[in-house]
Amino acid sequence: MVDATASFDGNRVATNEISARAMRADQGRWTATARDGAGLADYVQFCTSALFAPAQSASWVGNWATATGADMVFATLACDGRPALSLALEIVRRGPFKVARFAGGRHANGNFAAADPRFLPAIDGQAIRSAFKAIVQTRPDIDLISLERLLPDLDGVANPLAALPGFPSPNLALAVDLDGGFDALLSRASGKRKRKKHRSQTRKFEAVGPFRRIEAGTSEEVDRLLDAFLDMKEVRFAKMGIADVFGDRQVRDFFRALFTDALSEENPSFLLHGLDVAGKLRAVTGSSRSGKRLICEFGAIAEDDLAFASPGDFLFFDNIQEASELGFEVYDFSVGDEPYKRLWCDIEIQHFDVLAPLTLKGRALATMMRQGARAKAFIKNNPTVWKLTKMLRRKAAGQAAPVPAEDDN
Repeated sequence: MVDATASFDGNRVATNEISARAMRADQGRWTATARDGAGLADYVQFCTSALFAPAQSASWVGNWATATGADMVFATLACDGRPALSLALEIVRRGPFKVARFAGGRHANGNFAAADPRFLPAIDGQAIRSAFKAIVQTRPDIDLISLERLLPDLDGVANPLAALPGFPSPNLALAVDLDGGFDALLSRASGKRKRKKHRSQTRKFEAVGPFRRIEAGTSEEVDRLLDAFLDMKEVRFAKMGIADVFGDRQVRDFFRALFTDALSEENPSFLLHGLDVAGKLRAVTGSSRSGKRLICEFGAIAEDDLAFASPGDFLFFDNIQEASELGFEVYDFSVGDEPYKRLWCDIEIQHFDVLAPLTLKGRALATMMRQGARAKAFIKNNPTVWKLTKMLRRKAAGQAAPVPAEDDN
């Protein structure tokens, strides 16, 4: 697994500079500050040596702020003036409430706030609450800090936000253990059947025309793959009766900038893959690199004459095989429990949520959100109820307003 002192992009820090024992003896040296959008530059600098999940990377946060014009606040927890933990949050309105959440909203999954690994053993709930107090002082208009879909650990490094009271997120995340390589994985996951299906799909694609798997390597290819994905998703969401979470122009601009900027990196932190058959994209996935983990952030298939050949399954087969060959230890399908993921997955990841009310209004909202999470968990963990729910919303598609996006997983 990834060294606990390594950030996602491979940056290393010296573990012997600060001992956990010395830091625990110096709890009084903790200080917390919060700044508005001007704090982005400091956040970018901190991330050069910090540990963080993809949705807390400087690229993600910076591109989201630029594309959406998000109202941002940056809270930093420091020890003796040395940054230890930084929260990059956007402030959004939810009815009469103002909520601070991770940049990207529901697009941000598997969250792990940027942190200096040297300080992690000493960061406790009291220290984190001091960062929340700094946010209150800077932005007294915020009612609630909502930190959702938090990873319990990142490659074995415990999430410091677990020191706060929390509760399970309603949606599981699923992943594939790549230990032993791709052949070993197939030996555990109906490999003979998967290989036979893959060969059959190959013949079906060849009957239509030339086919190839593409990884976007230019801005033009990013545009082509992303445009195809957005079109596919729009059709899919409409049929399911769900609001299109990628429909907003600002969200589309964000993803376009995110994947384009990643092209300048030696090992792009965000990448797009597509399956082209006869000159048309039939399936697209968007992924992120996270240490020894490759994460599928999103995927879609074209609902056309080749949908019967399951181009999405074909692309996942190749993506997972390549991830294994490149030395990744886990292929992460991210949030959402779906049959096509279960065909591969042998790891379940239970994310957790932390709600920190800052006002009386915030307390009321936190109560409603906890109750809503329990209701969603009940529905999604009951196969019969969940199947009925999906059937009803498909029937309702086109007859009423789409179901809120939070219910799509």
